[in-house]
Amino acid sequence: MSRPTFIRQPGPEAPDRIVSVAATGRSFTFTLEPGILLLEAVRRGFAANGFESGVVELGAVALAPLVYVMPALSRSPANAAYYSDVFRPPGVCRLTGGALSFGARDDKPYFHCHALWRGEGGAVSGGHILPEETRVAEPSQVTALGFSTAAFTAAPDAEINFTVFGPIVTLCETPGAATGVIALRLRPNQDLHAAIEAACLAHGVSRARIRGGVGSIIGARFDDGREVRNAITEAFITRGHVSADEQGRPAADMSVGLIDHAGLPAEGRLQRGENPVLMTFELALEIE
Repeated sequence: MSRPTFIRQPGPEAPDRIVSVAATGRSFTFTLEPGILLLEAVRRGFAANGFESGVVELGAVALAPLVYVMPALSRSPANAAYYSDVFRPPGVCRLTGGALSFGARDDKPYFHCHALWRGEGGAVSGGHILPEETRVAEPSQVTALGFSTAAFTAAPDAEINFTVFGPIVTLCETPGAATGVIALRLRPNQDLHAAIEAACLAHGVSRARIRGGVGSIIGARFDDGREVRNAITEAFITRGHVSADEQGRPAADMSVGLIDHAGLPAEGRLQRGENPVLMTFELALEIE
């Protein structure tokens, strides 16, 4: 079975394939407080640093309960892909990596988070963590990038027939947020590397660190030749950077973790030009 490189979406194709907002930001660390919802712990960390939106890179965070869904084949033509039933594994689950976009949905704090983890039995699993029930089990330090005058806000998207995060311009300005930032949302069926590089060109950026990074790709092809042939995934960027190539043009390099619709996890450096976005991908570029 060959891996598809294009998956038709149910709605009309939006003209703006790359949604970007140029802003400023600041990197910071904070500790997730145990015993409370992960959403509230993240909100408190951002608020303490003067921010309402941004991205978070998750390390060995301990969660209990961890409540999540996995990617799944769609049961109807209303969506190109969907979610599994809800899972509630027993005990403490410890993340091996993950990324989280923090913003608002219906004018309330919300996040979009994909991660991989080990449960009590030691097996690696992963998926889309649900903010309404997942709680922090132990104090855990995380690294974040807060946005000033930009935010991720969830809105309905007719092309994919889902409500998803995208960047908007806001009036919320944070003192001391002096680093250049580009908040991005990438639409379906465009190569992940090429879209990030196009956004850099549009904003005159040749060097940047990729921060956060939550979304889905159509299977995966890694730089070492491995391939994820199951098309429906939940993915997150584990490491990413943009640097100038020999012609001075921006060139993206990134690694991801993901889980596919068969429940199989994978990690690795993505091969350039071989990994199209499935539904959506949001991330931030911290300009260097």
